[in-house]
Amino acid sequence: MLLKLSSTLLVVTNVAILIFGMVMVVYPQSASPHDGQLLRSLGAAAVGMGLFGAMISVVPYRQKQRWSWFTLWYLPVFWTAHLVGQLPPSNDHVHQYALIAASILGLMLPVREFFLGGDTRADAG
Repeated sequence: MLLKLSSTLLVVTNVAILIFGMVMVVYPQSASPHDGQLLRSLGAAAVGMGLFGAMISVVPYRQKQRWSWFTLWYLPVFWTAHLVGQLPPSNDHVHQYALIAASILGLMLPVREFFLGGDTRADAG
């Protein structure tokens, strides 16, 4: 139950990245065409990152593969970088605090299951 809850929190944070990327692809807020293309390509990368992270959160993370736990630490790093750098998607940073908290909570709730017992799967799968 705890693992499913934490996985859901991580999926939500990845879906937020995916949506953020989709908004950048569809509606890049830029003054010049060149900058618009750059924002669209960054948005496409964010869509891929969000989709890839969501898949890691659903399959290997729920299988307690340790590499997935380590890999998903990119989530709080990503949202913290957005917060510290005052990056988009908005000037209101409440969502960034919420997503940082959700991703850290999602990683820390099942830490005992990953490292101290239960079904310990090999890192290589």
